[in-house]
Amino acid sequence: MRTTLIALTAGLLTMGCAQGQVEESAATDPRVAVVMDMVDAWNTRDWDRINSLFAEDGSLHSMMVEPVVGREAIGERIGHLGAGLETITLNIRHVGLVDNVVFLERTDEFVYNGHAGSVPVVGVIEVEDGLITEWREYYDRAELLEALGLTTDFDSAGR
Repeated sequence: MRTTLIALTAGLLTMGCAQGQVEESAATDPRVAVVMDMVDAWNTRDWDRINSLFAEDGSLHSMMVEPVVGREAIGERIGHLGAGLETITLNIRHVGLVDNVVFLERTDEFVYNGHAGSVPVVGVIEVEDGLITEWREYYDRAELLEALGLTTDFDSAGR
């Protein structure tokens, strides 16, 4: 998993945008605007807005577990995670647009049930007609669980 994350990150780093900034050509792209709206929704813990940005048959896929498919199922998954999140900030390092797909390198910082943590993530997001059709997340699942202060997977019962 770390090799995949490093390879994806290396690809993003070659796009030439400064840390925390969107490359000029990507900044005006409507797909990037949808993704940045999603980032803002996470940062403000607006679970309904997050859910509304997915297509009805959209997919949220943390690559080390089975994908969650459909807006209703995605809403349940996000709601389950969101219930324990006291704060969350998606710190964007790089945004790129490759073959009409948005790549988002970031570090997520959060307080989950009183436990502060952070984890590096690369999101690969496909947007069609202003809605997210597929969001693939690449991160180390064990590192996330440790950062959340958990000894078992937070949503294994929901899958």
